[in-house]
Amino acid sequence: MDSQAESTNEKLKKRNRELSILNTIADALNREVDLTRALNAALGKIAELFNVQTGWVWLQREETGTNYVAAALNLPPGLANNPERMEGGYCYCLDKYALGEMENARNVSIITCTRLQGLHEGAEGLRYHASVPLYHHNKRVGVLNVVSGDWRELSEDDLRLLNTVGDMLSIAIERAQLYAKSIQVGAVEERNRLAREIHDTLAQGLTAITLQLETADALLDGDKAKARTAVQKALSLTRANLEEARRSVLDLRAAPLERHTLREALDDLSRQYAAEWNLDIEFNATGGDRPLPIRIEAGLYRMAQEALTNVVRHAHATHVCIQFTCTPEQIELVIADDGQGFDTEALAKGRFGLVGLNERARLLGGTLEVCSNPGEGASLTITIPLEGAL
Repeated sequence: MDSQAESTNEKLKKRNRELSILNTIADALNREVDLTRALNAALGKIAELFNVQTGWVWLQREETGTNYVAAALNLPPGLANNPERMEGGYCYCLDKYALGEMENARNVSIITCTRLQGLHEGAEGLRYHASVPLYHHNKRVGVLNVVSGDWRELSEDDLRLLNTVGDMLSIAIERAQLYAKSIQVGAVEERNRLAREIHDTLAQGLTAITLQLETADALLDGDKAKARTAVQKALSLTRANLEEARRSVLDLRAAPLERHTLREALDDLSRQYAAEWNLDIEFNATGGDRPLPIRIEAGLYRMAQEALTNVVRHAHATHVCIQFTCTPEQIELVIADDGQGFDTEALAKGRFGLVGLNERARLLGGTLEVCSNPGEGASLTITIPLEGAL
């Protein structure tokens, strides 16, 4: 076989390899409409086909321009066990991307990754990465980083191929985000419909009952004291239910979460309880810029609200620590207080708060862990998985 034939054969092999890689990744992306699952599937295929060890995808929030880790594969222990190291902050590739100085996939083989810098243990030898900017119709979407333990610079052909993979990722991300937005719009519309329905039925009905009871109360004379007492009690209960119905309408409109991230809403909630009940509340968040499905945001907010209410009613605490941690895999919300604590094996039958918290966690596919002893305070740990959550 002459040199020209060999060259043609090599070109065909290279072309077939590239087509095979693109077809495999396209198939992985097309199988999933959920953003997290699609990104995880793509990262797995990229690692396998490009012979890299780990990788992660930064996405940019459209509303704020902040970056968050949307998916990660095989993070070394130093990053996996310390999610705060994957926060925004200073980052060479993100800074270059934000300045518009990253138009194509590039090797970052001469600059140590800021995420791994200073990790003397837990880095597993990883130091450098290649970065792939993600754009869709000239709009910044995010950055794909891929890392290899026995790092060698990717070839020009592989970088060009990664650019094409980046284009495919960008389209899949846009599609998944549009799908998620359609679900959120539907949820908001349904919530507002329920709010109108409660207002038009339950609230108006209770108002009518209140008017009738007020009339009956005015007509009763002093000789019917017991009847008057019963009517007045019913009147009091009806007014309370009317107030609860109005509160439910406000809750359904999810005012605390409108135009706010969950992190911001939880921070506001902490400040509110601290001011109202003279509590020292410390709130910390890691990964709080990641957008979440409405049902998870609303569920976690209500659980935090219920947990703080339990602290106020039962704990007699002075200090509360709230830690919110969001990674591509899960959310963890820990609420700990320095109150009087309790025996978790001997809860009073009337303590429905923890039962409700456990049910809310289970409905979101998560778990609730309660740790407490008399005189030693208490802590609640709520863990909600994120992969595939809609």
